Amino acid sequence: MSETARRSDRSKAAILAAAQSQFQQHGYEGTTLRAISAEAGIDVAMLIRYFGSKQGLFDAATDIDLDLPDLTSADPAEVGSILAEHFLTQWEGPNGPALRALLTAALPGTAPAARIADVFRSQVAPALRLALADDPEYADRAALVSSQLLGFALGRYVLRLPPLLGLSRESATRLLGAAIQSTMSGGSDDH
Repeated sequence: MSETARRSDRSKAAILAAAQSQFQQHGYEGTTLRAISAEAGIDVAMLIRYFGSKQGLFDAATDIDLDLPDLTSADPAEVGSILAEHFLTQWEGPNGPALRALLTAALPGTAPAARIADVFRSQVAPALRLALADDPEYADRAALVSSQLLGFALGRYVLRLPPLLGLSRESATRLLGAAIQSTMSGGSDDH
């Protein structure tokens, strides 16, 4: 790789990190390209050159692959725990800044809200469809599980609510997993 290509990669990485930070702090509407360029230490023209527009930069900064586990072979009684563990790993790992920026920026009727809905519609719903294949209430349960995951993430990672922040990883996994499991089974053990 040439020095120019390495410099370009470093510039893009700095821009994306600054964009994630700004979108997380100020939401989509409150974030400006000037604020992102100032935080990244890069001229606004470079942002436009690399990403085309604020929307293009937002899309790149929030490009997320949730890498969901295959739930088809999972013990149905463990799906809630598996999902809770996986989502905690996503929110606390390398995807965390992009997820927090996306969630913070997601306001009804805006491109960010549509983007987060698409992530859940295209990734979470199909995974749950496989786990709940025989359940006639699949769509309702999938919507509730998605809301539980998003609600927990909003409280712990964006709003930083003290009770949720104070939970250990193990307690958070156990409690969120139990809530998801209850939703998936309809509050009974017969699903």
